[in-house]
Amino acid sequence: MIVVVNYHYIRSNYQQKYPSIFGVTPEGFRKQLEVLATHGSFISQDELVNRIQNGIEPDANKLEFLITYDDGLREQYEEALPILESMGIPGVFYVNTSNFDGKTFSLVHQLHLLRGEISPADFLNLLGEHPAVNLTDEETDKAVKHYVYDTKETAVLKYILNFKLNFQEQSELVNAAFPKIFSNTSEIHHQLYMQPEHLINLAKKGYLGTHSHRHIPLGLFTETEAKNDIATSIQYLENLTKTKVTGIGFPYGSKEACGGNVPEIVKSCGLIYGFTTERAGVDSFNQPYWLPRYNCNDLPGGKSNNFTNLTPEAVQKRSWFY
Repeated sequence: MIVVVNYHYIRSNYQQKYPSIFGVTPEGFRKQLEVLATHGSFISQDELVNRIQNGIEPDANKLEFLITYDDGLREQYEEALPILESMGIPGVFYVNTSNFDGKTFSLVHQLHLLRGEISPADFLNLLGEHPAVNLTDEETDKAVKHYVYDTKETAVLKYILNFKLNFQEQSELVNAAFPKIFSNTSEIHHQLYMQPEHLINLAKKGYLGTHSHRHIPLGLFTETEAKNDIATSIQYLENLTKTKVTGIGFPYGSKEACGGNVPEIVKSCGLIYGFTTERAGVDSFNQPYWLPRYNCNDLPGGKSNNFTNLTPEAVQKRSWFY
């Protein structure tokens, strides 16, 4: 059984006016890796790809872990990578290439930064009378279940922003608010994201993957838009690093964000696998473009630790596609 573990932010201090960014500390990351090591071994992206291509299914009787980071943040390279290397553990870093090709911000990170300065209620006021603000009871329940580590108020806001507003509406909201709150955006960008030389080094190690070009929920876009976004990201990374991109960590990772024809699109772009955010263990490669991935907080050493006994049987439950 392969347990894929997903991280985002890694920093020593998460203090904000309104908490919006959550993650591990370097010390917490190392300690969790030490805990996971007592339950099983670690595999690399290359090993995963080899097994998928050669039909080598996961061993049902043992646990293996794959450590992943999303978004291509500079702190991941400066804080997480040295810890992984010091412990002899491989990892994969999925990056959004629009951050490098044009030096743009991903909307998700602009929203994180804005939410750190604006309360959820005030943020919703920015939307005015937009119909997206009025969630049904079913949508509210879905928001709370998807954003399990947020308050209900924050979960509802994040659901509205990520799943009720389209890309253009989000862009308009951010473009109006972001410059009013943040002035020195070039310095913020430099401190937030990895640099091209970081991507090249990660690729040489076999540690690089795509997180799409613009960090969009691909399943909510047209087939042409989704394919162009993925293809643009792959082309940028392969031209920069002179290495083959084999996998994608889907932005948002929900069923809506990577369902429908997204697996076929990813396959047509030449990728070998894709990770969702379905919380389960990888017990089969028969759907390689819908592989599940746990949030780091779900596992021993995380904030919640949803397992009293971490075993292959405990982590293999699937809910989305089976």
